[in-house]
Amino acid sequence: MKNYVVVRGAGDLASGVIYRLSNSGFNVVSLETKKPSVIRRTVSFAQAVYDDEYKVEDKLAVKLDLDDVDFEKKINKLLDEKKIPLVVDPQGKTIEILKPKVVIDAILAKKNLGTNIDMADIVIGLGPGFTAGEDVNAVIETMRGHNVGRVIYSGSALKDTGIPGVIGGVAKERVIKSPCAGEIEHIVKISDLVKKGDPILKVSGEIVYASISGVVRGLINEGYLVTKGFKIADIDPRDVKDNCFTISDKARSIGGAVLEAILNLSNFNF
Repeated sequence: MKNYVVVRGAGDLASGVIYRLSNSGFNVVSLETKKPSVIRRTVSFAQAVYDDEYKVEDKLAVKLDLDDVDFEKKINKLLDEKKIPLVVDPQGKTIEILKPKVVIDAILAKKNLGTNIDMADIVIGLGPGFTAGEDVNAVIETMRGHNVGRVIYSGSALKDTGIPGVIGGVAKERVIKSPCAGEIEHIVKISDLVKKGDPILKVSGEIVYASISGVVRGLINEGYLVTKGFKIADIDPRDVKDNCFTISDKARSIGGAVLEAILNLSNFNF
């Protein structure tokens, strides 16, 4: 029986946590929804849900389904191969099967969608929506700024402001939301350079234009059905294409904070 770490979510920030813990020797299993609304697809293990397997930097995630024959055996085989088992399991049934030592809620929903402190010996929540000492053992601050990556053992993270963090002097303008409901069709791809006003994608045939000039670092999957106001793209004003394919400073910081919390709460006995 392995000491598992189960991470709920596999978006870009969760992937920073998964990557760091896996490289630190932990047996990490990730859980995702059937159709994750991932934007920064090139640095998100969640993309394996669509592609069956997906590599972030040098780490490969492989999709599994709960009804796979020899489910736990397949998980252990992937872990022995230094790969990330990614299970399509939004309800968290894998937690009941594996009985992990650590559960990390990295869904980033800004609210608790069902994680509780009795799920494992150590339960950690990322961002707002959790209270350390009540529904989790520790909370990790995710708001960009002075306190990002701080481990909170009593209380909660800062409340969501609804305004994205500043990158290259730009905040809310870099995030693009859908003007209507409909299906996504790409015009550009992640890492393309665009100028303000350039067409970048379509929603139900309606063209969506770049809000600023920069590098397209996030683009929701083609064919995804969105509602009006749904986040669909992200433009980085910095002209650094390589950033589109590597884990961000914020995700690495949060990953380090989770590692610190696990070691602290386990008294380094793992």
